[in-house]
Amino acid sequence: METLVGVLVFVVVLLGSIALHEVGHMVPAKRFGVRVSQYMVGFGPTLWSRTRGETEYGIKALPLGGYVRLIGMYPTDEAVGATRPRNWWQRLAADAREASAAEIRPGEDHRAFYRLSTPKKLVVMLGGPVMNLFIAVVLLVVAYVGIGVPVAGTTVASVSECIVAVDAPAGTACTADDPPAPAAAAGVRPGDRLVSYDGVEVTSWAQVSSLIRESGDRTVTIVVERDGRQVDLTATPVVAERPVVDADGMAITDGEGEVATQEVGFLGVGPATVIQRQSVGTAVSVAASATWQTAQVVVTLPQRIGDLVSTTVSGGERDQTSIVGPVGVGRFAGEIAAMDTETVAVRAAGLLSTLAMLNLALFVFNLLPLPPLDGGHVVTALWEGLRRQLARLRGAVRPRPADSALLVPLAYTVFVVLGGVGLLLVYVDIVNPVRIG
Repeated sequence: METLVGVLVFVVVLLGSIALHEVGHMVPAKRFGVRVSQYMVGFGPTLWSRTRGETEYGIKALPLGGYVRLIGMYPTDEAVGATRPRNWWQRLAADAREASAAEIRPGEDHRAFYRLSTPKKLVVMLGGPVMNLFIAVVLLVVAYVGIGVPVAGTTVASVSECIVAVDAPAGTACTADDPPAPAAAAGVRPGDRLVSYDGVEVTSWAQVSSLIRESGDRTVTIVVERDGRQVDLTATPVVAERPVVDADGMAITDGEGEVATQEVGFLGVGPATVIQRQSVGTAVSVAASATWQTAQVVVTLPQRIGDLVSTTVSGGERDQTSIVGPVGVGRFAGEIAAMDTETVAVRAAGLLSTLAMLNLALFVFNLLPLPPLDGGHVVTALWEGLRRQLARLRGAVRPRPADSALLVPLAYTVFVVLGGVGLLLVYVDIVNPVRIG
């Protein structure tokens, strides 16, 4: 049941993200006087629609995107001084200009999108991706600030019985030959809250871990709070080979992908997880970091798609870094909602964070400088604006609008390629999914 709830939440938020993305285009377009004839969520047959004012609002059968129809997206033949088409490329462009011109009502040429200034075009085209960025930040603020995220607290959750090798499989049982762990020998118990370690007041588990590592095999005093009273203990950590960790406590890998290790002090205690609310700054920082990581993934997308095809053909197992589509993200949402080892709050925060990452992916992906993506229209508008500025500086005649219809054949090609990649992701996400746990 929880899995179904997670998937339903994912679908609702996805549709909401698509709808708001198109609102990001529609609102500034209307504000600048452009007539918006349609606002649709989805593609294919129309399931429901209602006309309000001069705009038809509706929902279509396939929730794979959405669109707003802005009249005059392409300049007319007269505006660009088009001549008779001489090849198939020019014919496709001419057909696009003709279809665009047919939407312009008599006396409404001034309301066509192509008539907008470059800054206004940029506002309209960037409105959709920026809306996805805004949604992502809001979801992360709710998850990190409103709910909180799991962090290691200062309460002991587990005490090792013995010292096992760093490369021993998880769950390895102690044997008579294994030396006892220092914490168990000192009398530390699960449920104890660490108050101080070696005379230093404890405020976080990261601090505790650092103190233990730095203490080596020197005998130290430990003060714990147990059943409402403080208990003084004495422990002698051992020097053992353990993973090298970063500031967040995550294991660091070397150039070959292996976990780096070093000899440090070892006590044998594990922390309990607590839900801790973060600052707004932390949520924004997470959004910025995730956006940069997503951009890096998008840049290497062709290579990742090639790896995905290779893995699919060879029947290999996909790793955690493999790209996923909406089906894969929906599966993640279901798995997070079905986790029985976490509280409802943790699952909710995890689900919101996953949906935020989806919106960040939409933000970055739509900025690719390829038609029919928003980034393609942005590049066209910038080129047109640059030409106009150069003409103004030279005192030349204002140039004609950029003939963006010439990019229509490229847009068709990109659409087919993206459609093929989308179908591939749907297939592999079903037959060979990436699992988060």
